[in-house]
Amino acid sequence: MIYELNEPSKAAPVYASWEELDVSVIACLENVMGKVFANDPERPESAMAVIGDFAFCAGKPDLELLRAKPDRMMLVVPQNKAWEELIENNFPAYKRIRYAIRKDTKFDREKLKAMVNALPAGYSFRKIDGELYDICLRDNKFKDNVSVFGSKKKFLELGRGFAVMKDGKIVSAASSYSRYSKGIDIEISTRKEERHKGLGSAVAARLILECLDEGLCPAWDAANKMSVRLAEKLGYEFSHEYVCYSIE
Repeated sequence: MIYELNEPSKAAPVYASWEELDVSVIACLENVMGKVFANDPERPESAMAVIGDFAFCAGKPDLELLRAKPDRMMLVVPQNKAWEELIENNFPAYKRIRYAIRKDTKFDREKLKAMVNALPAGYSFRKIDGELYDICLRDNKFKDNVSVFGSKKKFLELGRGFAVMKDGKIVSAASSYSRYSKGIDIEISTRKEERHKGLGSAVAARLILECLDEGLCPAWDAANKMSVRLAEKLGYEFSHEYVCYSIE
């Protein structure tokens, strides 16, 4: 039997051997957002932290637990090879590589400020408030910038984000995909026709500076090498590749 944990922290020992824990898992374990499912409500041997489109599986490989994931396309991140084999042997899954970024970055604030100030003429920053939250939620390009929080109230309370505006419309945004006690995981989106203008680096730098001023860690995880290059431009350092699976 699979249980949704009322006290997600009970699954923390299952994730203890994960070498570098994703901040979204920490958000789940801290019960800030997301959910944790496990094979036992008190002393789980297997657990799955679910947040947004991601599921992080740890502990003893458990097929019943995997099948308890939300009934939609998910990116499932396995803790080890045993989980990978379980996924590959039981699901029509697409294997992909993602790129972990180090979380101990020492940022050059002056460099970040220069990126902010390099925003081209005709564009402006705007903090993601209640009005922009609604606009992002209705726009598939920017939906992931706010939707994981589940409500406007929770995003405005815990989320952080800035948009780049042009002619009254959002053309780029950087915000918190998820939030944990010590920081956020950054989500960044730019309209295709507005790319290669420095908008992504400018709005990301604006958000990072905001986080640093608040004492929050602005974590970054990259879906592709383009995201890695942007992260490195901002001052982050690449850590390692890891495997995930797209599963219906």
